Amino acid sequence: MSQARLDPAPLLPGLHRLAGRLLEGVEPPPVAMVRQRLDPPVVEDVDAAARQGVRQAVAGVAPRRVAVGVGSRGIAGIGRIVQASIAALRELGFDPFVVPAMGSHGAATAEGQADLLAGYGVDRALIRATMDTVVVGEVDGVPVHLDRNVAEAGAVFVVNRVKPHTSFRGPVESGLAKMCAIGLGKQAGARHLHSRGPAGLRDLIPAAARLLADQGILLGGLAIVENQRDQTALVQGLTAREVGAGAEAALLAQARGLMPGIPFDDLDVLVIDRIGKDVSGAGIDTNVVGRLRVIGQPEAEPHRVTAIVALDLTDASHGNAMGIGTADFTTARLLARIDFEALYTNSLTAGVIGIQRMVIPCVMPTDLAAVCAAISSRGREAPLRLAWIADTLHTEVLAVSPPLLEEARSRPELEVVGEPAPMPFDAGGRLRPLGTAG
Repeated sequence: MSQARLDPAPLLPGLHRLAGRLLEGVEPPPVAMVRQRLDPPVVEDVDAAARQGVRQAVAGVAPRRVAVGVGSRGIAGIGRIVQASIAALRELGFDPFVVPAMGSHGAATAEGQADLLAGYGVDRALIRATMDTVVVGEVDGVPVHLDRNVAEAGAVFVVNRVKPHTSFRGPVESGLAKMCAIGLGKQAGARHLHSRGPAGLRDLIPAAARLLADQGILLGGLAIVENQRDQTALVQGLTAREVGAGAEAALLAQARGLMPGIPFDDLDVLVIDRIGKDVSGAGIDTNVVGRLRVIGQPEAEPHRVTAIVALDLTDASHGNAMGIGTADFTTARLLARIDFEALYTNSLTAGVIGIQRMVIPCVMPTDLAAVCAAISSRGREAPLRLAWIADTLHTEVLAVSPPLLEEARSRPELEVVGEPAPMPFDAGGRLRPLGTAG
């Protein structure tokens, strides 16, 4: 994959001096651990559920050579789910292979996209990756591109998670239809469909899925819904006619009720250990933080959080820091991990959706300085309302400052699992990740 990276080392001496001068006297608060009381549904035998879902989706479809579309999202157990899907298709007489269905992700290169899937545990020998496409039709005047390998096979089965989109609201958002419309369209298709902005995506995504179904290319799909613990809550097979229609819309409604969330409003500071494409397509799930950062789209009111601090980038993002612009403060160590080719390819392909989300926020030399900078800019004298989470996919356990702790003690859906203690910064100002912070 590409290596268009920036070395922030020359900036560090000046940033340290600046932070020392501007943040003198600012200190992070003590925090206590709080757990949300959850009892979500979970699929015990994911392999069996996937096999059954595949059989349900393609019942009555004549066996043939078929591409299996798999995306770049960090879906729990996606390698096993794909393996079970492949096995089920073979048992039914199909001849399956895997294609990356992720638009411009993986720096918009065939090798980068194949590497992403292999990293998720998909058998590399099964992957046929290309960025070449053919145009198979139009929806509302917008060309619909299709992965050339899929077009040559003449059939595709898609495997994806259904969840709320991070940029628009509609009956069908992120899921199987979106994979058909954008993921399988590679960079060219993603660019054309994003050209209409969020409102266009809402209308064009289901229309493009219907186009593939009408042409007999789409055979069906396996829909995955996850719970607040990043576990598989539901696996369901959808026929080609159900993709992008009422059945997928019903799954979206279930997924919305199982979304992770932060159980406090009106935060001064939200500290996030890591952002990334495996956490959310937007890096930071906008549904969780209540901040959209899309030009022309209204922000939620009242604001859920004043200042967001992003400390690091996940390894599985491969340098794609899409969503960094959703934060207000970040660190030199995150800046050093950004692959600007991957970030800019993804962001510019997303059009108006990507403009603000790729912008680099205020960079501080250390985690401690970034947190203190956010505290110093909160704009009010009331007791500090700070929350600290691992990422926007994992919010069941979080750390909170004293005002939020007091609130948590009175709420039965929250369990206090620790008393206030200093945030665990080391001598170099690096914050120990939440999951290891005691």
